[in-house]
Amino acid sequence: MKMEFKKKDGILILTILCIAVLTILVHVFIGGKGASKAIVKVNGEIQGVYSLSEDQEIEINHGTNILQIKNGKADMIEADCPDQLCVYQKKISMNHESIICLPNRVVVEIESSENSEYDAVTN
Repeated sequence: MKMEFKKKDGILILTILCIAVLTILVHVFIGGKGASKAIVKVNGEIQGVYSLSEDQEIEINHGTNILQIKNGKADMIEADCPDQLCVYQKKISMNHESIICLPNRVVVEIESSENSEYDAVTN
């Protein structure tokens, strides 16, 4: 018994493949960006949760630190601490990456579906 491949079978397979590709593209370009967020903690308590898809500057801890979210990345651009280590840390955007300002007890951590390329991030 031999099965024949008909024109309707080809159209069905092509339609299913197109739907699958469109679903993946929508998830990557729309769903992935909206899922990422920066969680700001002061003294271990959450002060705010901010989307990485919206460009903004956030005043933290009554102005001791300024966090900038731009182009899907979070960056500490200003701090009144003496060593300025948090300002010199790299911009973060991947899951569980963080910026820490010890003198002001500020922690900014990313919660995202995209994992970091490193097992541990030390910035």
